[in-house]
Amino acid sequence: MPTDSDKRNEMYLALTAVINILIDGQKGFAEVGEHLKDPTLKRYFLAESLKRAQFRGDLEEVLHQNGVHDIKESSGTTVGALHRVWSDLKAKLGAGDQTLLATAEEGEDAAKDAYADILRQDLPLPVRQILAEQQDHILTAHEYVKAHRDQSVSK
Repeated sequence: MPTDSDKRNEMYLALTAVINILIDGQKGFAEVGEHLKDPTLKRYFLAESLKRAQFRGDLEEVLHQNGVHDIKESSGTTVGALHRVWSDLKAKLGAGDQTLLATAEEGEDAAKDAYADILRQDLPLPVRQILAEQQDHILTAHEYVKAHRDQSVSK
């Protein structure tokens, strides 16, 4: 039977994984947003970058409340970093908004998967509620990006 310490460690590992995905999203939305030509999309992406930073802060606060006081600074995941480099290269080669939106949607797929994975775990109710609310926003953002990607394809 898992001890309280085991459960805290599992929660720490799970939340850290989501925090790393949020860092990827924060950086990815900011970088793609800088290259988008559509001013409305640009504003949306920069706002989403800030939202991911807020989500990260919320999860770090949960860790603090559960006794984790030394949260290691991360630059996100290796896959996320490679994805951002690829996105930046596409932008520098003159990719249009549709290509950048498709790249952003791929990044959002990773966020959707991370939230689905963590919500399958046995977590305290308050933590589960925070994650479920964040997941709702992530899913809405994914649909927004996808809809605009599809819309730019049909133009």
